[in-house]
Amino acid sequence: MKVLVTGGAGFIGSHIADRLVADSHELVLVDDLSTGHVDHLHAKARFYQMDLQSPWLDELFRIERPEAVVHQAAQASVRRSVENPVFDASVNVLGTAALLQASAHHGVRRFLFASTGGALYGDADVIPTAEDYPTLPVSPYGASKLAGEVYLRTFHALHRLSYAALRYANVYGPRQDPHGEAGVVAIFTRRLLSGEPARINGDGKQTRDFVYVGDVADANARALTSDAVGSFNVGTGIETDVITLFQLLKGLTGSSQPEAHGPPLPGEQRRSVVDPRKIEKVLGWRPQTSLAAGLDATVHYFRQARPAPAAAPARPE
Repeated sequence: MKVLVTGGAGFIGSHIADRLVADSHELVLVDDLSTGHVDHLHAKARFYQMDLQSPWLDELFRIERPEAVVHQAAQASVRRSVENPVFDASVNVLGTAALLQASAHHGVRRFLFASTGGALYGDADVIPTAEDYPTLPVSPYGASKLAGEVYLRTFHALHRLSYAALRYANVYGPRQDPHGEAGVVAIFTRRLLSGEPARINGDGKQTRDFVYVGDVADANARALTSDAVGSFNVGTGIETDVITLFQLLKGLTGSSQPEAHGPPLPGEQRRSVVDPRKIEKVLGWRPQTSLAAGLDATVHYFRQARPAPAAAPARPE
């Protein structure tokens, strides 16, 4: 089918595009390139550099007539959402609403939405956390993603637009940006390879559910061809603390850097792990990539993409 992927030059979006092309779908990619990279675009896809609130969005739909939309474009920084909630809402809420309006107007059959697990559930009392746990986000980013899911339900009720909201755990893998606040795997990997200090926030016992980007692309591919409607966690259900992650990456990179700790981040979640049993039951999806294998692939990518000098001991700060 013809699929429009927003954020197709980004980390997750580009992997989804690769998978959908491999599955013989015809792809149209949209990205404003504010955080995406041209070299991540798939050569077999048509590309439009465009903001989702552009007045030309409707014309794009009229020209391309996509049968499905995979919406990955987002303002994804929790910190930036706190600093500028209006900007966050403009991108994540108004951008999603504009895309849904165009989809409904032009007869799109299926709409996939990149939602979030941890930012929706917050510090949950139930670990791993299932989809029916109360959604009480404590950041504007989480609120904007929840608003997106509400819009999906509304458009389904009004226009019968079939949808799936995929609530990602902590996605990692090749092409992840190591320069932002998110993506501890990419940040640690780049710093360990270059010999820069890789500091652990707080005591490092905070846990996350790390899911490999190739498995996330597979979840999207399965959801695209399904008629199942609703919200689905996309994660492993396995807790990994940050100290363990650091030690695994230290071994894979060959770094001799000692473990160093900085102050904890204010408001950081202590535990964040999603329960993936629903998506396995409904869509037959389960993660195929172990953490060790995924980290190895990630380190290999960063070695090839950014050749680094031999690791040096961390300089005191």
